[in-house]
Amino acid sequence: MTKKPILILVGTTEGRHLAYQASRRPDVEAIASLAGRTRQPDPPIANTRFGGFGGVSGLRDYLQAQRIEAVIDATHPFAAQISNHAVLAAREAGVPHLRLSRPPWQSQPGDCWLEVSSNAEAAERLPEVAQRVFLTIGRQELATFASLQQLWFLMRMIDPPHEGTSIPPGKILLARGPFSLEDERSLLQTYQIGAIVSKNSGGEATYAKLVAARELRIPVVMVQRPRMPEMETVDDIHQALDWLDGL
Repeated sequence: MTKKPILILVGTTEGRHLAYQASRRPDVEAIASLAGRTRQPDPPIANTRFGGFGGVSGLRDYLQAQRIEAVIDATHPFAAQISNHAVLAAREAGVPHLRLSRPPWQSQPGDCWLEVSSNAEAAERLPEVAQRVFLTIGRQELATFASLQQLWFLMRMIDPPHEGTSIPPGKILLARGPFSLEDERSLLQTYQIGAIVSKNSGGEATYAKLVAARELRIPVVMVQRPRMPEMETVDDIHQALDWLDGL
């Protein structure tokens, strides 16, 4: 049986599991593409590619050179650039393209959300919200909040910020989800957090902080997702595998 080469752009837990499941199919040669800073995924994927492609033209050339028959974009909901590149490259190469994106979180009764369009807007609004802030946006945009020297931040991320990065005053906490409700509630109380800043990433791994905030009546400054290009989109792994079957 001839295997179909499929490129999966991985940047989420769902993407890793999709690539793993696709790689176990006898008719699919799944190639998982991860950013250069990402470690070997868990579960492990045999055919893994690290690093970028060199923009739209580089990705298009890769699709053509490797005779890729389909592209699935399972990158992070805030990775707008690679998603835009994937759409354009797939169209230029004449390759079917799908996006796997988990649904965003929705505000529930009891939530106090301040929805903003960007991290910059979040930083602008924070001084009027709280003095002690739980910052859960990862390490890439810490500098956006560095000017807020009058506030104190608990900054949680998976990996430490790069050397020389400007960061706001406070404490860095290195941790990887999922996080339990009990632990999140204790964290907010221990550090006397007055507000949370979060990207609306969706998913279960970090949702407990929002439940804890609801219980403790702590406001959440919620950064909304960037606009994505028009494309066929599914929100779970099974739908993505069904799409592969229908090619």
